Amino acid sequence: MSEKLQAVKGMNDLLPPDSARWEWFEDTVRALMRRYGYANVRTPIVEPTPLFVRGLGEVTDIVEKEMYSFEDKLNGDALTLRPEGTAGVVRAAVQHNLLYDGPKRLFYIGPMFRHERPQKGRYRQFHQVGVEALGFAGPDVDAEVILMARSLWRDLGLSDVRLEINSLGQPEERRAHRAALIAHFEANLDLLDEEAKRRLHSNPLRLLDTKNPAMQAVVEAAPKLMDFLGEASLAHFDAVRAVLDAVGQPYRINPRLVRGMDYYNLTVFEWVTDRLGAQGTVCGGGRYDGLIEQIGGKPAPAVGWGLGIERVLALLEDSGVQVPAQVPDAYAVIPDASALAVATVTAEALRAQGLKVVLHAGGKDGPGSMKSQFKKADASGARFALVFGGNELAEGRVAVKPLRGGGEQVLRPLADVAGWAATLAA
Repeated sequence: MSEKLQAVKGMNDLLPPDSARWEWFEDTVRALMRRYGYANVRTPIVEPTPLFVRGLGEVTDIVEKEMYSFEDKLNGDALTLRPEGTAGVVRAAVQHNLLYDGPKRLFYIGPMFRHERPQKGRYRQFHQVGVEALGFAGPDVDAEVILMARSLWRDLGLSDVRLEINSLGQPEERRAHRAALIAHFEANLDLLDEEAKRRLHSNPLRLLDTKNPAMQAVVEAAPKLMDFLGEASLAHFDAVRAVLDAVGQPYRINPRLVRGMDYYNLTVFEWVTDRLGAQGTVCGGGRYDGLIEQIGGKPAPAVGWGLGIERVLALLEDSGVQVPAQVPDAYAVIPDASALAVATVTAEALRAQGLKVVLHAGGKDGPGSMKSQFKKADASGARFALVFGGNELAEGRVAVKPLRGGGEQVLRPLADVAGWAATLAA
């Protein structure tokens, strides 16, 4: 016997019935995007490695430690399995001149890849939903994308998610803050861990996001970026806050919120929860006005967010949110193989009316006993059984037997399936 092959560690199969939860979630997301006027975009899973090095920053954790990168054996190109969605969407927008006729509201759903230690809600192949509003400079769209996420929590039935926001200002403001940060941490070098020392001069802003408890005091005492923001940056942040205040959305200003990619400026935000332990961020994003030019396009503003589907589904489970089950409307019971043809014709007619119908499939010796078929009909979750008995068929009818909530069995004419199909709908 050949060796049994397994999936790659941290890359999981998605099987029924769990796949039904994912379909429900994705349907909910697509309905939300339609309400806000966001169009779907799909980009390749494999992108040129320089896209992420240039877009995310050479000294980010993603680029330094987590990317699945390899050399194309045919032409030697440096390629990477996408670790996040924004850079690829921006690359597509630049390549296809997508903003030639004005700004675009876009969203995507798909797999991403990062080489990290697998744990609950955090896998090497994971899936993201992302929104990218390209070409919009105003704080109104910052608020819009934040409130889109709020609407998604409402649609999913989640309530234990809170909003944290911050402003990273503009590059020149961050440079002044960066110099002050370096001076502060150099004066406290003995309090830094080795990772912080390594990053001190390359990316000191990331030190503010450390999870090391021993560094919390020195981080709390560090200069605050908000104190370095100019009038325009503060006005933008205040305008975002004004919209959130107007719709009654609570938030906390978190001066240590910096996000993990170098491309952010001005507004950044995270939706967080206490239910997932250390993996508390459910959705995060912000404004990235310089990325389009950085990737080779004409300068244009942009803002967006991403969320991990696995993490949101874990939160739904922990919160006790019941995901609607995907069950058939009817299960066709076939007492005798001679009834298979008419049962198939009827099932197809019902499916054409939008109903979900499972046709019992027998083995090589026939459809099996009525008892076993009704057992399978009940296990399917169907609301009705369609019984194609000999006496009923002789009269040109099918028996419709309720399997949930009581009610009497009735006979329906086979010649007018469309006429009674609606009685089977949930």
